[in-house]
Amino acid sequence: MEIMLLLEKGLWAGFAALGFAILFNVPPRTLFAIWLIGALGGLAKFSLLVYDVNIIMASFAGATLIGILSIPLAHKIHSPPLIFSIPAVIPMVPGAYAYRMMLNLINIAIDSGPKDNLVADMFQNGMNVAFILLAISVGVAVPMLITRKDSAKRIRIKL
Repeated sequence: MEIMLLLEKGLWAGFAALGFAILFNVPPRTLFAIWLIGALGGLAKFSLLVYDVNIIMASFAGATLIGILSIPLAHKIHSPPLIFSIPAVIPMVPGAYAYRMMLNLINIAIDSGPKDNLVADMFQNGMNVAFILLAISVGVAVPMLITRKDSAKRIRIKL
């Protein structure tokens, strides 16, 4: 049953990536590939979370997978790798942590009582947001930076 739940989360991560791709007006020939790598990246992240991997490392692994897969797809479909990687990675952005951080910030401004727990929660959520965003950006960028001097034709990944 857990495998079905993971597959469902991966499926919906792919659809979220597809929605952002349509929003960004990418070429129609790239839509299936964006859905696929968004689903695979989301599946990788959620699978690692099931095995109690930290959310920062799980996000890094999912973003790295997206970055790696976008390079051969870019060559195969004749579009820049960013066309594939950016819409696919956007669903990994930690909106819930950012929301909780802002709620704590608002409660600090409104409450007149002790604020120790609110401040601690605000900083914890804020640090989670910062490190997850850093992990996502590094995970997407590093595969492209490593392979930018090589031609995608020489990378031996069969799709």
